[in-house]
Amino acid sequence: MQAKLQEQLTSADAEVILGRLPERIRQALIARATEIEYPVEAVIEMAIASFLDTEALGFADCKPGRGQ
Repeated sequence: MQAKLQEQLTSADAEVILGRLPERIRQALIARATEIEYPVEAVIEMAIASFLDTEALGFADCKPGRGQ
């Protein structure tokens, strides 16, 4: 069976990721999601995208190396 590729994290994915992060990072992501009223999975995606590309607004905009 071939796995279906997803374009976005699911809430279950976010829970797994959050469960593996240090407490202060987990709390910061949850606080940011609450502050901007976004799902935490979207905030995780934005955090990863901005790490890879400082000019990215979201994961779809990410072009690694462009923001360096």
